[in-house]
Amino acid sequence: MLNLANCLTLFRILTIPIFLEFLAYHFYWEALLVFAIGGLTDFLDGFVARRMNQQTALGAYLDPVADKLLVITSFVMLGAMGGIPVWLMVVVVLRDVLIVLGYGIIYVLVEERMQVRPSLIGKWSTTFQLLTLAVALLMLHDPGLVSDRVLDSFVAVTALATVVSGLQYLYRGLIWLQNRASSITPPS
Repeated sequence: MLNLANCLTLFRILTIPIFLEFLAYHFYWEALLVFAIGGLTDFLDGFVARRMNQQTALGAYLDPVADKLLVITSFVMLGAMGGIPVWLMVVVVLRDVLIVLGYGIIYVLVEERMQVRPSLIGKWSTTFQLLTLAVALLMLHDPGLVSDRVLDSFVAVTALATVVSGLQYLYRGLIWLQNRASSITPPS
């Protein structure tokens, strides 16, 4: 069902190519503004969904997809441009790819969809990822605006939160799989 919350999520997805276009042409301030608008819609769609009782199955799938699209494309682009360390880009992207592959494998093995709920550390990880991207964009816009130490601090905290949340999702997936081990049929 298409409602205001889902429209905000779709709008966030539509901001991604605009954001990437601004980055590609080194319009960092404009890219930061579009990125901020995308982040604002992330807050608003959740708020509207809860406040106006507009939570839907479509929104439950679309919102995390929009978040991951924004985060992954931003990290890949900024990593390729030298705005953030490439190793951080690899950590963030690899974590998300491993989570998606892991849950896909679990689905194939058990033929049951695992309910994926974001954990507190997962939410903090996403928050620090977004803040790190914003700080990197500010530095690209005006290198004197933010010190290298500030970006380095955000990079360190983001890397730690990303790794810890990835390990937590892995642990949760393995526990869930272990509890259903009897329903797994070995390949013939």
